[in-house]
Amino acid sequence: MFALIFVASVVGHFSSAEISEAAAHGVPLATILVPLAGLIALVGGVSVMLGYRARFGALLLLVFLVPVTLVMHKFWGLADPQMAMMQKIQFMKNTSLVGACLLVMYHGSGPYSLDG
Repeated sequence: MFALIFVASVVGHFSSAEISEAAAHGVPLATILVPLAGLIALVGGVSVMLGYRARFGALLLLVFLVPVTLVMHKFWGLADPQMAMMQKIQFMKNTSLVGACLLVMYHGSGPYSLDG
């Protein structure tokens, strides 16, 4: 269930709207980095979902989450309070996902997995 958010969001990483939004947030080489981030999220998400090399998959998700959280969800310094609150919610959601990644990296995938 945890990995579903990453796998379900992959398609958006190949859309021009999401690439443009990332470029507007100052992401350099957004046309390359945004689809690459989508591939990292897909591989990591499927890995965790299936429990195949889940620790490595969780590490990939962490590699995806940290820069995305810090670049795309900078709630500090936003003039519009409604936009700041929305970005803070997204930032905190991603922070909790980082915590889940750390748990999977520590505990592994568990007994019901392909690595079993």
